[in-house]
Amino acid sequence: MAADKDSPSAEFKRVLTIAMKTIAEDPELSVAFGNEAPGLSGNRAKLPQVANDLKASDIAIVRGLSDAFALRVANHSDKVHSHYQPQGKNARAVFEAVEEARIEALGANAMSGMKNNLAAMLDDRYRKKDVARYTDRKDAPLDEAVALLVREKLTGALPPEGARTMVDLWRPWIEEKAQAQLANLGDSIHDQAAFARMSRDIIAALDMSDELGDDPDQADQSDDNQEPEEESGERQETPEGEEQESSEQSMEEMQDAEGESEAAEMDARQMDVDEQPDDEAGEEESDGEEPWRPQLPFSSLSNEDFYKVFTNQFDEEISAEDLCDTEELTRLRNYLDKQLASLQGVVARLANRLQRRLMAQQNRSWDFDLEEGVLDASRLTRVVIDPMHPLSFKMEQDTEFRDTVVTLLLDNSGSMRGRPITVAATCADILARTLERCGVKVEILGFTTRAWKGGQSREKWLASNKPANPGRLNDLRHIIYKSADMPWRRARRNLGLMMREGLLKENIDGEALIWAHNRLLGRQEQRRILMVISDGAPVDDSTLSVNSGNYLEKHLRQVIIDIENRSPVELIAIGIGHDVTRYYKRAVTIVDAEELGGAMTEKLAELFAEKAKKVEKRAPARPAKKRATA
Repeated sequence: MAADKDSPSAEFKRVLTIAMKTIAEDPELSVAFGNEAPGLSGNRAKLPQVANDLKASDIAIVRGLSDAFALRVANHSDKVHSHYQPQGKNARAVFEAVEEARIEALGANAMSGMKNNLAAMLDDRYRKKDVARYTDRKDAPLDEAVALLVREKLTGALPPEGARTMVDLWRPWIEEKAQAQLANLGDSIHDQAAFARMSRDIIAALDMSDELGDDPDQADQSDDNQEPEEESGERQETPEGEEQESSEQSMEEMQDAEGESEAAEMDARQMDVDEQPDDEAGEEESDGEEPWRPQLPFSSLSNEDFYKVFTNQFDEEISAEDLCDTEELTRLRNYLDKQLASLQGVVARLANRLQRRLMAQQNRSWDFDLEEGVLDASRLTRVVIDPMHPLSFKMEQDTEFRDTVVTLLLDNSGSMRGRPITVAATCADILARTLERCGVKVEILGFTTRAWKGGQSREKWLASNKPANPGRLNDLRHIIYKSADMPWRRARRNLGLMMREGLLKENIDGEALIWAHNRLLGRQEQRRILMVISDGAPVDDSTLSVNSGNYLEKHLRQVIIDIENRSPVELIAIGIGHDVTRYYKRAVTIVDAEELGGAMTEKLAELFAEKAKKVEKRAPARPAKKRATA
């Protein structure tokens, strides 16, 4: 053990850790070495494993990574970054790459040794990516080229040798479009906010102004003018708002109290179900113990006359914790929390509003003078006056919406990468917490594919001499982030998996809907709600290349029609930047991912409000059983 501590690699790690903490100006910075991909989450850095026989070039690469991470901790604010971040995917990629160039340029300009380390790291990165193979501009990534040109303007250093061909493909076009903006970048290198504004100017000059979204500085001024009225309105609407919107600690106490009484409520609910009147049973016949099972394509994934699957041998239904080890899940969750620190308060406020609306519908009522149930203490005076008078019992009537389960089905396709998936993950997390406090069980599912371009299914098809019209030709991956019976506290970390690089691939929505729908049909709750969150139509290049162009979309439409018209499951859809109202009857389309929290809470509140109105129109759930008198 002592020998290991005295080894060259151990001493190198110790010195490198001290240097990182010094550069980052953060003595609490955590540094770990391992075989996983290097990364930085909050103040936790993961670096490659260091061996005793490392070459000088390998040491320079590790030092370059450590310098880059430490510089980011010292010179980068996630809050400022997210404030100015564009909405569009391509613009976000350029924005992130340019900010990384700014951070590393600060260190390169300050210390020549750090400049050499960063250059070694960059050269290694682009050699591994083999960007020198690009001979056409359409294949070369624009964001990488812009970042390297920005780095050249800020430090005077040429791009790494392995990336010069790629940069030269884009250089004439970029410099023609954004020469003025690039020339002035050096003036703002020490001011992240000013640099972010100039980065947005570069993006606009590169013909991507439509992806920038609204000007965040103007939005701030608008919010400053409107916020006092909005908060005042909330206080007038709910006099107890301060108490309801207090802290997460009070919410957790409410959840604990509900958990202690859950068993008693379930017993009372079972007694109520046994005593339902005939007219009510007729109305909710489909909610019985044996739920109605629809025909194809629900009960099977294949229907030879309409939709078929070449093979489901490689499909996967897997829990989030089985896809990722505990340590990485924790790191990804911390990254998610940090990315959306500013948004979380807004969504939490919406969730609190939803909770108040749901709680207001819990109009509790009791049946008195029963022969069994809970002892009615208010009527004990009768026994005191007349010891021969029998005891009186009471029983609480059932609260309709408590016997409900909600499934959130999240699109995990590649087009959701970036801001949309982080917002979706946070909204799902906060809504799951809110609904569980109200006694509503929540399931969170995700759908994607295991590979791009077909995976093992396509390989099997190729080995089978490419039969015509094979149907779906990719390996599905259906992910269970949180089952309905799993407490939110145990599932919270799982949602960080959506931040994992490489997880988001293709999306085959129709089969994902079938999967989530059939899971709901197996639940015992009387009311089942399925909410789909997606940013587009189903896309799988492998399937669409060997079938008709609308093959997956046609299947999705048929599945939606069957669920909406023949199933007891209530279906809602929210489209992010994509019109889903052409598919779903009950749907809403939002332009910006930031609107997702409000859309989710409003749609759920509408559903429960509709149910409450139906209950009011019906006869009382059961008449009180009066004690017979002589």
